[in-house]
Amino acid sequence: MFKEMIDPDIVTKFSLMLMQVHKVVIVAHVSPDGDAIGSSLGMAHFLRAMGKKAFIIVPNAFPAFLKWMPGSKDIMIYDRYKPFADKLIEEAQLVCCMDFNGLKRIEALAIPIEASKAPKVMIDHHPNPDNFCDINISIPAASSTSEITLRLILAMHQFRRVSLEAAQCIYTGMMTDTGGFTYNSNDAELYGFISMLISKGIDKDDIYRKVFHTYSESRLRLMGYVLENMKVYDCHASLMTLTRDEQGRYDYSKGDSEGFVNMPLQIKGSRLSCFLREDTERAIVKVSLRSVGKFSCTEMAEQFFDGGGHLNASGGEIKGTMEQAIARWEEALEAFRPRLTDSEEVKSETSTEENKKN
Repeated sequence: MFKEMIDPDIVTKFSLMLMQVHKVVIVAHVSPDGDAIGSSLGMAHFLRAMGKKAFIIVPNAFPAFLKWMPGSKDIMIYDRYKPFADKLIEEAQLVCCMDFNGLKRIEALAIPIEASKAPKVMIDHHPNPDNFCDINISIPAASSTSEITLRLILAMHQFRRVSLEAAQCIYTGMMTDTGGFTYNSNDAELYGFISMLISKGIDKDDIYRKVFHTYSESRLRLMGYVLENMKVYDCHASLMTLTRDEQGRYDYSKGDSEGFVNMPLQIKGSRLSCFLREDTERAIVKVSLRSVGKFSCTEMAEQFFDGGGHLNASGGEIKGTMEQAIARWEEALEAFRPRLTDSEEVKSETSTEENKKN
């Protein structure tokens, strides 16, 4: 048996709601990642197995390395098909909000979603959710929204309706939101879920290859360029940047910089990594933060970058130029320097090294 992380009354309420509707719209956050797409597709496949019509709408395009997932070709991009998407939302009898906890995370798509008279259900794992849904299934302790989606299906005793296609999508979401199960994944139950998904016929090794080993040559060269220009600070932190011009120089495609922010954490003693990337469509700089141990990326993201996320993985954005973004990052770094240099983990590691020398 798995831990009961979803209130049984909420499970019952959601089950009854599903019995009364036929047309469901599923929405995920802007710049959808593996968990947003994986949980949305997993939910869509599940609902279709129940005989429902399910449509997925996302604010903008998602990375090419996620487009192998079953059903991904039918995902509607809002900034390309706004009139049709607006009509679907208007006709929806239920809206599932996947992997986001506030309407600002879906940008222009927030207008028709907020106006919709359909009941709304939030399925998410980010802390401090806004109150805009009729049902909130918010579990910050979960590894991913995809995990919560599977937990919800199990709580409804509907695992038999999880197809191979649904299992592939749910697994992909769990895998990508934990960096291949390298952070936020030290829960024995998570591996029980993986076993259940394997029982549906997924090939987890093949999924890993499809997500992480299908990049272009230009991405590999871009990675080398970014690492060459990385800045390492004296407080166990590092910074990588990527301007709009640099992206053009390396024939950048959406998703090509996925995972870059994790690489500096391989440096011995590293505690925090920041990656700043100029957006190609708007005058903003996207901020990605990753940390190890108990250092909270979330606090930094919330205080300095109008963002949020999880303990070890967060993000945000800055309106303005790369120079302004770097200045803001260094201001944040100074504010959090004591935690990076005086943490118990740093002291423990230093003590261990000194003992080895002696």
